[in-house]
Amino acid sequence: MKLLNLSPMLYTVNLEESVAFYTSKLGFTAGGQSVEDGWASLFKDEVEIMFSLPNAHLPFKEPVFTGSFYFRTDNVDELWNKLRDDVKVVYELENFDYGMREFAIYDNNGYILQFGENIEV
Repeated sequence: MKLLNLSPMLYTVNLEESVAFYTSKLGFTAGGQSVEDGWASLFKDEVEIMFSLPNAHLPFKEPVFTGSFYFRTDNVDELWNKLRDDVKVVYELENFDYGMREFAIYDNNGYILQFGENIEV
């Protein structure tokens, strides 16, 4: 048995706002969406992210996640230049000793999105 991929399912209180953030700012495409059923599936290149309104059987006040989502890219500078003035920044574009050039932003729900590219060290 092997795992084929990972598609995070993130809770949001505003499905349409989440779809708009990921499509307009990050270039994702809506692959499927049902406002009536409270879910959306978004794609960009090899990445899929799904959003869902909170499950009625679980307590939910706001999105809570104790980590971040790390996206590897082939041109982190281009992405940084596109996003930096239009999003809430966690940390600016920087070279790190562990061989990555990266930055981080918050999405519309408060989830942390990191974007990095391998660099020669």
